[in-house]
Amino acid sequence: MLIGYARVSTREQNLAPQADALNRAGCKRIFEDRISGAALERPGLREALAFAREGDTLLVWRLDRLGRSLKNLIDIIAGLEKRAIGFRSLQESIDTTTSSGRLIFQVFGALAEFERNLIRERTRAGLAAARARGRNGGRPRKLSNKQAALARKLYAEQQHPVKDICQMIGISKPTLYKYLKRKCQ
Repeated sequence: MLIGYARVSTREQNLAPQADALNRAGCKRIFEDRISGAALERPGLREALAFAREGDTLLVWRLDRLGRSLKNLIDIIAGLEKRAIGFRSLQESIDTTTSSGRLIFQVFGALAEFERNLIRERTRAGLAAARARGRNGGRPRKLSNKQAALARKLYAEQQHPVKDICQMIGISKPTLYKYLKRKCQ
């Protein structure tokens, strides 16, 4: 069975061109979403994926109607493939039920993996360069060295309850205990 999925990003946009193309392609059932592709929860897509059975083919008008990103698209289609469900994109003429369509999609997958690796390498290089300049990143420390020393001193004297020490310095109990633990290590 051919199952269609159509999506527009806003309520003002018209689904008709997509639905017409999917009907012409022979879809027996069309699921729709009027929601941004960046939305994590797309009810129409969820229903279409739940409705599809082994041997069915999911059709979309264009690839960008299905996935938020190349990785997301590949994940969705890999999930379909595991369930022996085909995929076709009408505008890009991709059909994973054919050998050439599977090849094209595997090339997309390889490009997406390459892109992820490049991003990872650039991130590592950027962090290393920042560390070399003395920047460690992360959240700034709540207390200066002087304030941390005062907190440790007040705690060690055992003259004030923890609650009062925290109020005096302007920190929470977990923050105080974190600084106390850091000195012990």
